[in-house]
Amino acid sequence: MNVLFDTGYSDAFIRNAQKMNTSLMNLDFLVISHGHIDHTWGLVPLIKLYTEAKIESIKYNKPTLIAHPYAFLYKEYEVDQEIGSLISEEKLSKNFNMNLSKEPVWISDKIGFLGEIERKNDFENKIPIGKFEVNGVKVDDYLIDDSAMVYKSSEGLVLITGCSHAGICNIIEYAKKICKENRIADIVGGFHLLDPSKEQLEGTIEYFEKEDINEVHACHCTDLKSKIALSKVVNLKEVGSGFTL
Repeated sequence: MNVLFDTGYSDAFIRNAQKMNTSLMNLDFLVISHGHIDHTWGLVPLIKLYTEAKIESIKYNKPTLIAHPYAFLYKEYEVDQEIGSLISEEKLSKNFNMNLSKEPVWISDKIGFLGEIERKNDFENKIPIGKFEVNGVKVDDYLIDDSAMVYKSSEGLVLITGCSHAGICNIIEYAKKICKENRIADIVGGFHLLDPSKEQLEGTIEYFEKEDINEVHACHCTDLKSKIALSKVVNLKEVGSGFTL
């Protein structure tokens, strides 16, 4: 089973896959964490790749795209400053088997998409990022579409996050709930700790300190100050382009 998580800004992931001798023609699932530009704009070159394959009669597998139903709605940071997907749900449906779900989606007995994350603490996801349009009305965007993936390992849960706009602690709690597992083997991805408020950072550190978390690979939207703070309470490992987990 071949699964791709997010597509980035550009065709960089396609070029990287080619250098790794990994074919995207055999992709089974494409999981999108949320609708922001740095996670969805790579859909354009991916569709171009598949369109060229059709024209040239090159065989490829039509993958299933899994995301929250709000992931491909119009998003803007300021008026006319679009920060969402360049491709509509309608156009995506012509190139992918669409599975847009608020509920968790299991793609195997051990790997799943968490769906809409329950938000229960009082220190995360308190500030909207622009607006999104639903039913013709623009409302503050608290990234309801933000989700993550989970893998059930023998050592506990492995969480794979995009930005964690829902709150990394909220994500952990929800994953534990739906998987009925309290052990966290690893967390790989963004923690949405880029110049966080004092309240958010302290709340996150306090949460991590009391949890059963083996190690974390924090990257993307996690700044140095936050990584240093995290390293004092959890086994923080370096990760980024060129690394293999």
